[in-house]
Amino acid sequence: MQCMEVWGGNALVDASVQMAGLDAWVYSRPFEHNEGGDVYYVSACATGRITRLLVADVSGHGQGVAAVARSLRGLMRQHVNHFDQIKFVKRMNESFTIESKAGIFATALVLTFFGPTRELSICNAGHPLPLCFRSKTKTWHFLEQKPGASMFRDDVAANLPLGIVDMADYELFQLKLEPDDLVLCFTDSLVEAVAESGEMLGHEGLLALMNRLPPVPASQVIGQLLGELVRVTGYKPPIDDVTMLLLKPNVVTSKVGFFKRARGPIHLAKNLVRSIFVCEEVLAMPDLKVANIGGAMIPALEGKKK
Repeated sequence: MQCMEVWGGNALVDASVQMAGLDAWVYSRPFEHNEGGDVYYVSACATGRITRLLVADVSGHGQGVAAVARSLRGLMRQHVNHFDQIKFVKRMNESFTIESKAGIFATALVLTFFGPTRELSICNAGHPLPLCFRSKTKTWHFLEQKPGASMFRDDVAANLPLGIVDMADYELFQLKLEPDDLVLCFTDSLVEAVAESGEMLGHEGLLALMNRLPPVPASQVIGQLLGELVRVTGYKPPIDDVTMLLLKPNVVTSKVGFFKRARGPIHLAKNLVRSIFVCEEVLAMPDLKVANIGGAMIPALEGKKK
């Protein structure tokens, strides 16, 4: 991906994307037609250090979801150069609170990967928990910031689906990924896969299935999972959309060089010009933090981003 690029949407796709320090594989199959209610986006910041990823399950299908997908793309672009993703998630929630009058809600996972340190930050808005494969233990487990945590904290709604409560709060949790670790995000159609017995696979069933999979390259994990679902559960196309996003750190592009960092202001200047002369272009300025601005030129400052 190029710096300042936002890629994705809600259409049928089976593709891979390479970013600074991160490889991603995206599989999305709408239940009907070529566009569905699952939305996926990937973005890269002006200096190539910050990658943001979004998987959302929006209620409904058709033109309403297509409009939501376009709105989410604009928000992704507006926050493409921000370290902190909390403001972005809250803006999404505000947008969906307005859309909720038309019966549109969403669950979502928002992830931000910082290439130089391989640190992944995650916000979960009522979405199925992502799975993580640790190369040291050779096992999959669910990622959860606080096991059994309540959806209310200090009398404030927390981590709810988007559009439920306009003042909802969202927590951020972080983990560092090693080069061969994997993170799998997915929409609820996987855990709702129904076996021939009539029972749903569920989270425990999906986790057990993942841990039975033989080792394969990351590029084959999604295909292997789909094949195993067919074999074990008689999995058929569900009455819902299916979307998966698989992430893996790469050692080739994890180091963002000085010249790539230095081109950041040029990318920002181009965006400023386009936002003035091209109506549909969204202005994407960085957040004014030492780690973000100073860290673009002096890597030692990046450690202060928290």
